[in-house]
Amino acid sequence: MPGPLHPGSLADVAGLAVGHRTRGDRATGCTVVLCPQGVVCGVDVRGGAPGTRETDLLKSENTVERVHAVLLTGGSAFGLDAAGGVMRWLDERGHGLAVGPARVPIVPAAVLFDLWVGDARIRPGADDGYAACEAAATAAANPNADATPAQGPVGAGAGARVGKLYGIERAAPGGIGSASLRLGAVTVAALVAVNAVGDVVDADGSVLAGARGVDGRPLGSLQRLLAGDFGDGPPRLMAGMATTIGVVATDAQLSKPQANKLAALAHHGLARAVNPLTMHDGDTLFALATGASGKSSDLSAIGALAAEAVARAIRNAVRAAAAACAT
Repeated sequence: MPGPLHPGSLADVAGLAVGHRTRGDRATGCTVVLCPQGVVCGVDVRGGAPGTRETDLLKSENTVERVHAVLLTGGSAFGLDAAGGVMRWLDERGHGLAVGPARVPIVPAAVLFDLWVGDARIRPGADDGYAACEAAATAAANPNADATPAQGPVGAGAGARVGKLYGIERAAPGGIGSASLRLGAVTVAALVAVNAVGDVVDADGSVLAGARGVDGRPLGSLQRLLAGDFGDGPPRLMAGMATTIGVVATDAQLSKPQANKLAALAHHGLARAVNPLTMHDGDTLFALATGASGKSSDLSAIGALAAEAVARAIRNAVRAAAAACAT
């Protein structure tokens, strides 16, 4: 696969830590972004079959502004159980929103569909969410270690596939990827689990990973559709069989409405790196703003970088997945 990985990760944003939990008994898992101090969060949910938790809470008009973790998970809607383990980890350490006599950890989540890989009865649960938190905390506590989270078929991307327009048997490995960019004193980054119907394409439009022919080479899904070269047509897809989910983050100071707009702007990165985007992709992007830089910045500029970081993270995901499959 051409080209090196793009540099950086979500962990480059001060105040965030990333941890993966990859199951050993099936290709599935979950990934947590820890921000136990509480950070401003927004979300933009698109696609025809999203699976999410606590996203209504993030609407600009609602009162809760800060979250303490974000969970990305495999296992379809079953995988939302993993958020309970993230809440338990945070609760044990006294993190959460003060509500009367209690502190309630706020943990939004999004899922992707990976149940076709192995035994569908095995999916991430509360213990896996807890383990992902432990991994994130360990990484954050070791400043001398490489802070870049693992990429490819790990965590929420363990069972991901891309290029499913001609059936799952023609799909290529997906995965999870990350990237970051700088805008003066401000950092903007993305973490994306890529499980798309469409192909993943490079900046020049060439296919990095996608639907494959009998020779194992990429077909070019959109090109085949435009040419009418698909016999009786691509197979009918089940609703919810694909999702690209992720988190964009910045250390700039943003309000909750601005974080919601940032999540919307970041979606442009999906259109740059996934072709075609379909109604079967229940795409969800969260946006976190830690404010750690102490700087405010033009939202349009931050949004432009967020979209580019999303595109780069998607490409990193399939490049890392291909490298893992080759070893």
